[in-house]
Amino acid sequence: QVQLVESGGDLVQPGGSLRLSCVLSGNIFSFGTMAWHRQTPGKQRELVAIITRDGTPNYVDPVKGRFTISRENAKKAVYLQMNSLKPEDTAVYYCSAVIVDTRTLRPADYWGQGTQVTVSS
Repeated sequence: QVQLVESGGDLVQPGGSLRLSCVLSGNIFSFGTMAWHRQTPGKQRELVAIITRDGTPNYVDPVKGRFTISRENAKKAVYLQMNSLKPEDTAVYYCSAVIVDTRTLRPADYWGQGTQVTVSS
């Protein structure tokens, strides 16, 4: 069984910073692209940032220059450093990863359970 567990969500004031973490565990043969997404009530989940296995990142325009995605393959972890946070960044943040399960040996998308980020004064 493969699990992704996020942590680091919190209440923070506008202009503040947070660092989200996501750790993979379970029957993992290999893993590739990892990403962070976010969702607010009544809206579709949206991609925030994505990083390839070799560490090449990409960001959506609203977070460019403020957010940084990184990964540590040895720890099976992906991070999202969020600076200069704005109230519109408030959302549940989810990590995802393309993982090859040891039982199926086929790649599939896996998701975490989400962590709440609230930006408010």
